[in-house]
Amino acid sequence: MEHRFHIVELMSRESRTAAQPGTQAIDRAAELIRLIVEAEAPRTFTALVTETGLAKSTTSRLLQALERHRLVRRDRDGAFRAGPVFTQYALRGDITDALVDIATPTLERLRESSGETVTIAVPRAGAVITIAQVDSEYLLSATSWIGLDLPPHCMATGKVFYAHGRLPLPDDEDLERLTGNTVTRRDLLEAQFTGIRRSGYAVTREELEIGLVSIAAPVHSAGDDVIAAVAVTGPTARLTPSRTEQVGTWLAAETRALSAALGHHPPNPPPR
Repeated sequence: MEHRFHIVELMSRESRTAAQPGTQAIDRAAELIRLIVEAEAPRTFTALVTETGLAKSTTSRLLQALERHRLVRRDRDGAFRAGPVFTQYALRGDITDALVDIATPTLERLRESSGETVTIAVPRAGAVITIAQVDSEYLLSATSWIGLDLPPHCMATGKVFYAHGRLPLPDDEDLERLTGNTVTRRDLLEAQFTGIRRSGYAVTREELEIGLVSIAAPVHSAGDDVIAAVAVTGPTARLTPSRTEQVGTWLAAETRALSAALGHHPPNPPPR
């Protein structure tokens, strides 16, 4: 009886040894994911190699596979962070922190290409809430939009949310006039929505304040909901109509890429 038990145990041990090569890559990849996700700051490639004890070639191969499956991503410095898959999961709850984290590279690229202030906002309780901002490289436009309570009908982000049904459309009496360009009729505001959806971005030109232009484009979730809008804002002197169109094209392309990173697959290709 003892001899038979010894044989069974030996076979079991041999079976585990034989199975190990098939699970080894999974274990190593899981360890890399755990180190990256649990870290308080992005992890460098060197730090991951040191902590895991894996060969550089093995670590590189595993990280490339994890990137392809959107489980990890590299920031602008080349360090590794949790990927869009984890952001998608986090977005099932409070989206703010996770969304700011994954959207920051988009905001920074848009600031570099436009030179203007770039923000991201979300719809909340009938209002537009700006949750992050990358400042303009110019002194003119040095305004913080975070925490400001502004009427959505005067904002490009607000028009994006109206056009995609994320904010209730106000009645005429609630459309306050702030400048001579402010749209104060519901039917005229609503008439802009088809164009916003077709072009992929909204524009307000001196509707909130004289001399101020804002361009905004939607960010879609995996479920096709518009969960946020990214805006580029600057003075009329720099954001001329032709420049506005150019920036709007960049902005729509960037927010489509950001939406794709969040798992969004548009039902139809974007309009040309």
